[in-house]
Amino acid sequence: MPPFTDHEVLELVRMVELETLDIRTTTLGINLMDCADPDLESTCEKVYAKVVHHASNLVATANEVAEEYGVPIVNKRIAVTPVSWIAGASGAKDLVPLAKAMDAAAKEVGVDFIAGYSSYVHKGFTRADQALFDSIPEALDVTDHVCSSVSLASTKAGINMDAVNRFTEVVMDTANRTADRGGLGACKLVCFSNVVEDNPFVAGAHIGVGEPETVLSVGVSGPGVVRGALARLSPDDDLRAVAEVIKATAFKITRMGELVGRETAKRLGTPFGIVDVSLAPTPAIGDSVADILELIGVDSTGAPGTTAALALLTDAVKKGGLMASSSVGGLSGAFIPVSEDQGMIEAVERGSLSLAKLEAMTTVCSVGLDMVAVPGDISRDTLMGIIADEMAVGMVNTKTTAVRIIPVPGLGPGQKVEWGGLLGTGIVQDPGQFGCEGLWRRAGRIPAPLQGYRN
Repeated sequence: MPPFTDHEVLELVRMVELETLDIRTTTLGINLMDCADPDLESTCEKVYAKVVHHASNLVATANEVAEEYGVPIVNKRIAVTPVSWIAGASGAKDLVPLAKAMDAAAKEVGVDFIAGYSSYVHKGFTRADQALFDSIPEALDVTDHVCSSVSLASTKAGINMDAVNRFTEVVMDTANRTADRGGLGACKLVCFSNVVEDNPFVAGAHIGVGEPETVLSVGVSGPGVVRGALARLSPDDDLRAVAEVIKATAFKITRMGELVGRETAKRLGTPFGIVDVSLAPTPAIGDSVADILELIGVDSTGAPGTTAALALLTDAVKKGGLMASSSVGGLSGAFIPVSEDQGMIEAVERGSLSLAKLEAMTTVCSVGLDMVAVPGDISRDTLMGIIADEMAVGMVNTKTTAVRIIPVPGLGPGQKVEWGGLLGTGIVQDPGQFGCEGLWRRAGRIPAPLQGYRN
């Protein structure tokens, strides 16, 4: 990696000090396949021991690198092998003890989250998958740091509607169990179409079968930096100029992220994995993807033109990242988590950003419906339909899509819930008055699309 010039160093200082540039996460991936044991208690002991062994220096090392390089590393996280893959050997029907072991290990090493309480069911359920699904609501209720994800669909497999139905029930149960916290448990639960196995961002982080014993990946975020760069453009500059500025900015962000990530991995004695260049917003003023879309030219996020502007932004970020590094991975692009983006929150309050428009935007963004609040009394078939629609967007377009949706107990459209911290403020969206009970009853599988038959 070529050295930074003096000019680049000064630019980096400005980005950090004035434009909220940061490493959003350093995520240590840990393979737990060798923790499988016929006795669940032994599996839990092995999981705890292995996570603590490999992650004991993660927080201290990340803080040390952040201090030396002058770049904030906001979150330190762990991603593990999907738990259902290691639970099957025990035949246990209650996997909550595994979640508790993960949570205890996360507390011991001081990380923010541990993710990988996960399962792949886009073609069907194993006994361990079923046990994991059954345990998710309790697991996310009784733990503080555990995040859960499931794969429900892919372009090659189609959509497992039986799994979508079951996941819908899991979401509702999880939200209701944490009703006193605004359905907080569902904030740590996500489903995917075309799941990514090297994603460092929660709630979907985990590591797939092709990953090494341990691997360190980073997620870099810089909506404020892109916003600042676009603010310096003239309103008369055309959209090609806008794309070039975003691409150049993403290039600089990616170089910084890879430098910090490789140094952290080196000090931990683990391979460096990927840098995920995702414009992941926060509730902080000026750190908003919505602000970027409005600088590009829409009156308010959600207005006509928003999807086109988001397509430009996502593509330019990916191109800039790929110019800077051969290790770009994860999701990379632009996230639109409604509750975590102050500009998105304001757009919902103004009435320009609806649930339907959000779905349209997910056809071109990095992921999908993220941190969307809906009424606590939403019908199961309406919630299932929202999830299935998003799975279809990913399946047909051969892209990763996800749903992290929170039915907020006791609240209706337009009301607010405060989750605090990075999770921000949820404004309950109106899902409409119609559902899809017939689709719920049919269940089964939606076959893979024609574009899935390739090799």
